[in-house]
Amino acid sequence: MSVESFAQAPQLDPQILAAVDGSVSSYQAVAWAAVEAGLHHCRLHLLTSMGIDTGYGPGMALGTADLDWLRKDSERTLAEATRIARTAAPGDDPRISTEVSAEPIIPTLIERSAHARMLVVGSRGMGAFRRGMLGSVSTATTHHAHCPVAVIHGDSAIDAVSATRPILVGVDGTGNSVAALDLAFEEASRRKVGLTALHAWSDVSGLDVPVAGWDGAEESAQATLAEALAGHAERYPDVPVRRIVVANRPVRSLLDESANAQLVVVGSHGRGGFQSMVLGSTSNALLHSVEVPMIVVRERR
Repeated sequence: MSVESFAQAPQLDPQILAAVDGSVSSYQAVAWAAVEAGLHHCRLHLLTSMGIDTGYGPGMALGTADLDWLRKDSERTLAEATRIARTAAPGDDPRISTEVSAEPIIPTLIERSAHARMLVVGSRGMGAFRRGMLGSVSTATTHHAHCPVAVIHGDSAIDAVSATRPILVGVDGTGNSVAALDLAFEEASRRKVGLTALHAWSDVSGLDVPVAGWDGAEESAQATLAEALAGHAERYPDVPVRRIVVANRPVRSLLDESANAQLVVVGSHGRGGFQSMVLGSTSNALLHSVEVPMIVVRERR
């Protein structure tokens, strides 16, 4: 596995971009990102920031001694991240480039996401006055990034047992879930696993759904899911599909089923979503509750 400086990385080379801040969560994100880069045969770019985030404005001014310490600490962080990436994907051998940025991490990642295949972040970071603050990073990037964002929680799910589990994708019947379905099928095909497509057709729990019209509503929900999946079987004949239609809240249904999956894929917004910069209630709630890796997908703007 090669390690290159950012200056050597071709700008037209699609890459997996992973944010690192020295936290356990960010190192788990690096491990997952290394496997993902190997699956897609693309570059893995590890980025850390020595800028202090104060929101979206300029970072805090630091003295020379502080800057020297931050740079050395950043380089140690990237060296450890590179070691973890090599260990996580020893046979896939993705190319690795590294970068220490002097700019605050959030706007840097959002800007870079326009040229990345995927952005990978941890769900929690180092906390205030450390480079990452990845809790805020994961929230900001899933709201504003230009590419799919993978958020890695306590379990990176790259072990042998997890690797056999299916990909879980939420289908809401809107155009928003088309991009999520496309990515989920590709991930399942590359990982050689099945796909679970879940459509929750009620915004209330199953016990609260009126009996009158139940059969018609369920039949309509089945048709919605079938229509959304149409064509994917022909494009991905190697991916077995399990269909789940349930009269329940989407968040609860996806959270329950995520226990049987290695990865959850959802669109950035669903029914009622209309602004490209707003994360939907389902994806936002799952972001803070699901334990396995999760990818939030939006169409590129």
